[in-house]
Amino acid sequence: MSVHKPASWAYAEDFLTEPAPIEAARRRGEQLGATPVGPGTGAALRLLVGALGARTVCEIGTGCGVSGLWLLAGMLGDGVLTTIDVEPAHQRAARNAYAAAGYPQQRTRVITGEALSVLPRLADGAYDMVVIDADKAQYPAYVEQALRLLRVGGILAVDNMLWHDRVADPAVRDATTTILRDLGKALRQDDRLAATLLPVGDGLLAAVKR
Repeated sequence: MSVHKPASWAYAEDFLTEPAPIEAARRRGEQLGATPVGPGTGAALRLLVGALGARTVCEIGTGCGVSGLWLLAGMLGDGVLTTIDVEPAHQRAARNAYAAAGYPQQRTRVITGEALSVLPRLADGAYDMVVIDADKAQYPAYVEQALRLLRVGGILAVDNMLWHDRVADPAVRDATTTILRDLGKALRQDDRLAATLLPVGDGLLAAVKR
């Protein structure tokens, strides 16, 4: 079994320098209390979406646009990012971030509202990738909606699946940690998916829909 090496993890997290528009969106997110994905997670999302040649991506949890900018950077030039968040202030900041990075308005569909109210209105099998980074208590429900939205061969990406090093410790049994730990095990065993857990950022679970 491999042993975690903090220096190597930190080196990998900082391996890529964030482009200026993403760095600016990160600062704004921190000001508004919308914790953004780290550079390692963002780069992994860009890699995954680029490998897919994705044109349609749904993001649950916009924040202030950091993850969206990474996704847009990897998507095909005519791709559209649909992103959902309950906080109007975060959505305004995200729109500004996309514009500052030079993305035309038609490249994004920014929807303000509760994800579980919005997602049922989106089309079955219409998305190349679904990214989840929102209310942890609702992760299992988000995943079921994501599996409906994804096409066969599409990718599900779920952030925070190591949850501040708590998921890996079986002695930690608070509600959020238990939900994420149980969800990870369920996705690992789900015959609809081929899943892996990437040790980037706070843990990114990625799975291909069979």
